[in-house]
Amino acid sequence: MERRAFFLLRAHEGFPMASVACIGFLKVAALVLLLAASVSSSLSPDFYSKACPQALPVIRQVVEDAVRKEPRMGASLLRLHFHDCFVNGCDGSVLLDDTANFTGEKTAGPNANSARGFEVIDNIKAAVNKACGPVVSCADILAVAARDSVVALGGPTWDVQLGRRDARDASKDDANTQIPGPFSNLTTLLYSFQTRGMNLTDLVVLSAAHTIGQARCILFRRRIYNEYNIDFNFARSLQPSCPSTAGDGDGNLAPLDHLSPNQFGFNYFMNLLMQRGLLHSDQELYNGGPADNITKHYALNPTDFYRDFAKSMLKMQNVSVLTGNHGEVRLDCRKVNS
Repeated sequence: MERRAFFLLRAHEGFPMASVACIGFLKVAALVLLLAASVSSSLSPDFYSKACPQALPVIRQVVEDAVRKEPRMGASLLRLHFHDCFVNGCDGSVLLDDTANFTGEKTAGPNANSARGFEVIDNIKAAVNKACGPVVSCADILAVAARDSVVALGGPTWDVQLGRRDARDASKDDANTQIPGPFSNLTTLLYSFQTRGMNLTDLVVLSAAHTIGQARCILFRRRIYNEYNIDFNFARSLQPSCPSTAGDGDGNLAPLDHLSPNQFGFNYFMNLLMQRGLLHSDQELYNGGPADNITKHYALNPTDFYRDFAKSMLKMQNVSVLTGNHGEVRLDCRKVNS
């Protein structure tokens, strides 16, 4: 299936919603949903049942070993998949190293000095290739590893749709413009999701991937010193490890969910209700806007959150995938086939 045209509409910071209307946003959204249904029909959870029946158990074992060794790795693998899907679709492009022909996504602002887990993906690819030969795509490995990471940290499971193929190129510029940022407001965040066939509920529920993982001081310094919709004691507790002076402690880490940083759960939403969202973009989900009721619902109904997180992950994992004869199945996730 051809890469979908709606990615011509990129999620720029502060993109005016009026401009979206002028280019026929509703028609674009309808096209996205139609194409998403077509892509979904070409993927299957049983795609490798004959070509590589060992694929899913092998991926799960490598992920479980990595998360057991370092729980944070589960969040890193999940984030890697998010950043792959939000840049021209779930095609494994985030894994590509730079070449003479293109500068890849690894050094883009949202990924530089923060994207992790590449070695784990390498280990998975090597193990799957050894078990079955080079038949499992890197894009599918990322999708399954994200699911297995969530499960390993106590979250829900879902049947990952399989059959994606890998991109032959990557773009640093696209990564810089298409990945929603930690300083984004709700309008920008929602636009980014809508142009990928998702809605406000998907935005809220998938943002709760921040129930695990950590963020660097440089990404939350402005929030803990300059914003008012933040619990005073929470902000003060973070300041010793994140000084107000730019460049001082920029790389120091804090858990995105201070209540249960290594356990996938609904405490992310409880934090937001208490104005303890670490990132500006997180607290935007409970800040007097249209996402408030959804956020409050998930804080009080964890079963609904687990169910809807799985449903929204399935939607995101279908974004602009390559199937059939498009793309390739890489031998090495870091480089295109020669």
